[in-house]
Amino acid sequence: MNAEIIAVGSELTTGAKLDTNSQWLSLELAAVGITVDYQTTVADDREAMNAVLRCAVDRCDVVLITGGLGPTLDDLTRYSLADVMRVELMLHEPSLEFIKSLFARRNINMPERNVVQAKFPQGSEPITNPRGTAPGIWAEIPRAGHARPCLVAAMPGVPSEMKRMFLKEVLSRLPGGNRVIRYARIHCFGLGESAAEEMLGELTARGRDPEVGITVHEATITLRIVAAGETAEACAAKIEATRALIRERMGKYVFGEEDQELQHVVVSRLGERHATLSTAEAGTGGLMAHWLTEVPGFESCFSGGLIVPSDASKIDLLGVDRNLISRVGANSEEVAGAMALGCRERFGSDFALSVTECPRFEAEAPAGEAPFAFIALAGADLLKVRKHMLVGDPAIAKSRAVKAALDMLRRQLM
Repeated sequence: MNAEIIAVGSELTTGAKLDTNSQWLSLELAAVGITVDYQTTVADDREAMNAVLRCAVDRCDVVLITGGLGPTLDDLTRYSLADVMRVELMLHEPSLEFIKSLFARRNINMPERNVVQAKFPQGSEPITNPRGTAPGIWAEIPRAGHARPCLVAAMPGVPSEMKRMFLKEVLSRLPGGNRVIRYARIHCFGLGESAAEEMLGELTARGRDPEVGITVHEATITLRIVAAGETAEACAAKIEATRALIRERMGKYVFGEEDQELQHVVVSRLGERHATLSTAEAGTGGLMAHWLTEVPGFESCFSGGLIVPSDASKIDLLGVDRNLISRVGANSEEVAGAMALGCRERFGSDFALSVTECPRFEAEAPAGEAPFAFIALAGADLLKVRKHMLVGDPAIAKSRAVKAALDMLRRQLM
């Protein structure tokens, strides 16, 4: 059994808003063994919607639509459904009374335009929506050359309303697929995508079961395992076997799974050691401290952070030698080490991480060399400093530098 998800709205096709509904629905359908073959986004145009819907009904067993059920003139989903079904819209009195009651509870007169939300293509069924004024629509559309009709559910575009409607009203109407699909994610840092693929070898081969895909986001490599089987247990066994192979081959580059980021791992390992950390950032604007303080339980291990973008702040707040900065420059190995040592002393923490300046443009770097920063880790009888090249997209240079610093500490704590 396959499915298509149609996201309706010109705000999506113009890029004004991001379509998160389709991603969520794809994961929910996969969990019950229904494969999503297509995700389509269409503008608020009746002719375009009709063409998309006709194609979807013809090629898929299940079609889920989000958006276009409001009362305004550009909400066209119900009209498009009626066109494809070749029927008229019919007023459903119970739905109209429910919509009126919502306005009455708010002491607001219902605009006449909202009556349209109680109209449904003849032969379809309303889907209740206790969270909003837009009921959904359920229809079973016969298809030439197919033994079974296409199951169509039109739901609101508001994510909270759509999710509730799908889980409580739509999911139970869908026949279970003939297989179960499960996912797992493993995160790596410290190498490039091509190097990761080379280390993984045949694990990323097309057609392998389970499949292993590689995606990269701001220098974090995510290995996505997709397993299909007759039962959840069978999928779990496949995933576990592949997970073990990935960890064996990727070794120290693996730092976490699922929703874990480097800062989560660092906070966890510091907590296990009852150790503390402080940070000093020149070129990253406090991004490292921001990430760390978003992790639940950070208070037990994060002593504090300083933003030191100027020479004066490095001197006054961290005790970096003025003559040292004059001699070697603020963006140097020596100053990075002095920043980390000064930060650790100021906060009395077990460890301290520092990041020097992050040049914004290649023009700021020495001729013939890519821009760079230095990161440093200080601890008891410990000082490590590393030159960090700011290659790739300049927009993510700061996050890459912060990840490099956190990964330096993660490896030290291993």
